[in-house]
Amino acid sequence: MKVSVSYPPLESSKGVALLSQNRQFQWFTNPTYIYPMVPSYAASLCQERGHQVFWDDGIAEEMTYADWLARITREKPDLIAMESKTPVIKRHWRIVEELKRLLPGSKVVLMGDHVTALPGESMENCPADFVLAGGDFDFLLAGLADFLSGKAEALPGGVWYRENGEIKSSGPASLEHDLDQLPHIDRKLTRWELYAYKNGNFKYTPGTYIMAGRDCWWGKCTFCSWTTLYPGRNYRTVSVERHLDEIEALADMGVKEIFDDSGCFPKGQWLEDFCKGMVRRGLHKRVVMGCNMRVGALSQEQWNLLKAANFRFILIGLESVVQSTLDRLVKGIKVAQIEETLRMCKKAGLAPHITTMVGYPWETKEDAKATIAFAKRMFTQGYLDTLQATIVVPYPGTPLFAEARKQGWLTTEDWDDYDMRQSVWKSPISNEDVLQFKNELYKAALTPAFILRKVLSIRSMDDIAFFYRAAGKLIGHLLNSRKGCAECKK
Repeated sequence: MKVSVSYPPLESSKGVALLSQNRQFQWFTNPTYIYPMVPSYAASLCQERGHQVFWDDGIAEEMTYADWLARITREKPDLIAMESKTPVIKRHWRIVEELKRLLPGSKVVLMGDHVTALPGESMENCPADFVLAGGDFDFLLAGLADFLSGKAEALPGGVWYRENGEIKSSGPASLEHDLDQLPHIDRKLTRWELYAYKNGNFKYTPGTYIMAGRDCWWGKCTFCSWTTLYPGRNYRTVSVERHLDEIEALADMGVKEIFDDSGCFPKGQWLEDFCKGMVRRGLHKRVVMGCNMRVGALSQEQWNLLKAANFRFILIGLESVVQSTLDRLVKGIKVAQIEETLRMCKKAGLAPHITTMVGYPWETKEDAKATIAFAKRMFTQGYLDTLQATIVVPYPGTPLFAEARKQGWLTTEDWDDYDMRQSVWKSPISNEDVLQFKNELYKAALTPAFILRKVLSIRSMDDIAFFYRAAGKLIGHLLNSRKGCAECKK
């Protein structure tokens, strides 16, 4: 069976779609391409099971939609799999309609967090043949391909399908799969070079992604769309030795920097064994590492271990410095832990990056300004290297969306509007102020002390190139907001 893993180009005046391997969809003026880990595992697993696989990322290849459509029509896959998210689901419905018209012999399947939350919606609104409603959609896609080709007697759980005009389900999806049973991602098959350079997480290129666990061992944050796919109680990891093997193979390919995109990197004994293994194998001298980590998760000794294993970039979800907001989001942290975590991370010699959000329906202007002031102070004191600022969006399937609907906060359920270019719920802060506060968060780094510290830290051409790319990303984020305002006024 010929299987394509497809990302159709989504042409828009808002910019380039940041769709793959992303927990919060955005349009980017300055494009970033993130390696789609679970779809890459799906492609590699399908190939291992004897299926012919076509990697088809028209977004990262920067194709026009017309060129992509002509290519997929020539390729004629038997099964076309598309990852989707809330802000582009309606566009994908239209693409599915066109694919079914041009390729009536092909089956089309949708997968991802939005369709996992609302599988029946997509089955009713477009002629998709299947929806994969589960986080392990690599195992699900391979199981579906096996069933359609006669290699398996039954569909795996988590597949929605049509039978005699009726929409049916094969039952609940499993989150008990052993991740060590997956093959290493076939980087050649999945065109790893497409994602190796245009990515702000990499100081050293070419870079790539890996994934030690699914997805976050906390897994309770009410806003996170991936809790729909992977609740924290189902957190699983690969073995330490398997992960080290994959990193060694990537180093042999010439990869210089690797970001582990588990929602939160494993902690405790796994982390300690992994870091010691990096040093034991000499991998700390061959590649630079990065990962996601939670506030309050590690001791100073464990931060030091990450540094010894040659970790550099540490992404930490902050969201707000208002304790009542952290409690409502079920972050499970205290405000006092935030600065302590950043201080320990920086003391170890790492580069902390925080994610922040504005536009909560319960936060005032003073609350938003408190988060901005905190970020500015962290930059000034040297505890923070970079940040990401976004408008908070309640995605279907999350507890935050359920609360918003119950409280009557939502101003729209048009999924096109859920793209972080505007608020989609009632708030004490106007939409214009939300956009302004988001920009102020990005500008928080522009203090004389921070800029001077960065200039004095330059030691190589890699440093200069990285700062140049970072400046471009900052300008791109500010342009994103400007385009967002223009779109909102239409």
